[in-house]
Amino acid sequence: MNILILGSGGREHALAWAVMQNPKCDKLIVAPGNAGIARIAECAALDINDGGAVVQFADENLIEFVIIGPEAPLAAGVGDRLREAGLLVFGPSAAAAQLEASKNFTKEICAAAGAPTAAYGHFTNAASAHAYARQQGAPLVIKADGLAAGKGVIIAETDEQATAAIDHMFDGAFGAAGAEVVIEEFMAGEEASFFVLCDGTDVLPIGTAQDHKRVGEGDTGPNTGGMGAYSPAPVLSQAIADRAMDEIIRPTMAEMARRGTPYQGVLYAGLMIEDGAPRLVEYNARFGDPECQVLMMRLGAQVLDLLHACAEGRLASAQVNWADDHALTVVMATQGYPEDYVKGSVIAGLDSLPEGSWSMMFHAGTTDAPGGMIATGGRVLNATARGTTLQEARDRAYALIDQVNWPEGFCRRDIGWRAL
Repeated sequence: MNILILGSGGREHALAWAVMQNPKCDKLIVAPGNAGIARIAECAALDINDGGAVVQFADENLIEFVIIGPEAPLAAGVGDRLREAGLLVFGPSAAAAQLEASKNFTKEICAAAGAPTAAYGHFTNAASAHAYARQQGAPLVIKADGLAAGKGVIIAETDEQATAAIDHMFDGAFGAAGAEVVIEEFMAGEEASFFVLCDGTDVLPIGTAQDHKRVGEGDTGPNTGGMGAYSPAPVLSQAIADRAMDEIIRPTMAEMARRGTPYQGVLYAGLMIEDGAPRLVEYNARFGDPECQVLMMRLGAQVLDLLHACAEGRLASAQVNWADDHALTVVMATQGYPEDYVKGSVIAGLDSLPEGSWSMMFHAGTTDAPGGMIATGGRVLNATARGTTLQEARDRAYALIDQVNWPEGFCRRDIGWRAL
């Protein structure tokens, strides 16, 4: 099978790594990819948000299966264009991807489906948002309605912070994504990520994880795209996962189908868990990053079979084979992230790192240059490892970190602290 993966981050490197282990993969192209992906697969320069260009590229390269990694091409309808051209695609339609692309849309779906989530208000101007925030009182969660690369969420612990967050968004901090704002009640509890595959009819749970969104140790500082993750998430027990399926996931999928927009792809549900009861924080229409890295490390070669079955509508007969193991990933980022940072610093020590089924350094923002590997993004590397225990996985991941010579980089040293 000739396969095309769209994307260039650590998520796509992990997907490519897992897919390449499956003998059914004859050829793999990743567009646009990164320096780490180029070591295991062919990379191609391609505008992945241009559906016509992707269709043409797939036709010219005899692609049989397309896996869409990031949210932007999903929201842009690239999956729709590929399906219209007769290609097999993993990833939802643009209409279904609104579950991530619009916070307000998700709230409306939850209300219709009876899925438990936070009380909220939706606003198109700052004045009405300020009035609602004053009425509700802090703490509140202020969210850009649209896609903001995982950074459009501000937890306002005081009324002053809520006022500043609303002004920040309506003043254009997140561009078009912040033209509309959702304000939610602050939900107490512990947050975890629940991943299921959906083929429009059937759903299949494929794993749990916990992310570390804040930039600083002890979960302090501003939100980021994610500074590390581990799987499985102890807080998301089988009983809670079953409740989430029955009360949140299945009702959502039924409502999407009822509206004529059945969902096909991975559905990533962020859940807040308190006293054994899950409530939905948000949906994402793609694998999380860095959660994908720990899931791929645990799932391995079977990933291709699962994604293919999902795209073909065969989930009813699919099953996940889990090893009794753990995985943990630590993000190395450029100093200054998630605020301003300087691109172009040289990273040394990557060539001598062990790579295999127990440890991998997945690349995100890297490029090969005459002077060596250089950092070209905020989140740059993902030191990822498996172990028979979470502590063992953690030790292996940080052992990878300690072999990297990159003075301009940093990481959190407490990934996994909640579980450990």
